[in-house]
Formats: sequence, C-alpha cells, structure tokens
Amino acid sequence: MPKKAASPKFKNFEPYKPKRGEEYMNEQQRKHFKAILERWKTELMEEVDRTVTHMKDEAANFPDPADRATQEEEFSLELRTRDRERKLIKKIDGTIERIDQDDYGFCDACGVNIGIKRLEARPTATLCIDCKTLDEIKEKQVLG
Repeated sequence: MPKKAASPKFKNFEPYKPKRGEEYMNEQQRKHFKAILERWKTELMEEVDRTVTHMKDEAANFPDPADRATQEEEFSLELRTRDRERKLIKKIDGTIERIDQDDYGFCDACGVNIGIKRLEARPTATLCIDCKTLDEIKEKQVLG
C-alpha cells in the first residue's frame, strides 16, 4: 500500500540559515521555500501516479465476498488519502502563488513574521504560532 503523506518529508533537505542582519523573506528565502513547496508537490503527484498504477494492478474480482470487501476498503482508504493530498496540492499551489506575489511568510491575522523555522516545519502555514494557538483554543471552545 502506498505511503501516507501527512507532512513534508524531503530528501536532502537543508534548513535555511539566515545571515546576520538579513531581511526577512528576501529573494533567497523565497526561492528556498518555493523549492521546498515544488519538491513536496512533485512527491505528492508521484504518490497519485503510484496509487493509480497500484489500483489498476491490484484490481480483481474476488469470488469471496470477504476478499472483495477487504480490497474495496483498502481502495477506499487510498482514495481518501489521495483526496486529502489533492487538497494539499491545491494549498501548495496557493502558497507558491503567495510567494510569487511577495505575500508569503507573514501572518494573515496579525501581520507579523511567521518565522523561518515554522515555515520549514509547515511551509503552507498562514498564521504565526501565537495566532494559530489562539485559533486552536477558540476551536476547542466551540467544538468542546
């Protein structure tokens, strides 16, 4: 069964090391994050291709209802994962667009710098850690 992609998992990923006095979200940093996002998107697209191939290769009409049900459940889980990844690819595309428009790396709620380390952990982040924490607290209060 193909791997589940929950968060960025890059091979040969080198964290960005800002220089003293370097301006936040300068061209080098934007290139760094754009490369991370494009690599992540490529990996997700490869997973989609592997899933399609896997489902074609493994599709069989089992005479035993239990075997058929097991296969259908496996395919259902794979499709659910791919749907989540499809939404993530859409989010990655939006984030790349933000980079191209020089609107990346700043909190949507308060406008402060999100931070290099947070963005490397979650390249699609749109909220700083404080606003995200507040958002989660509010969500817990509403949902219980």
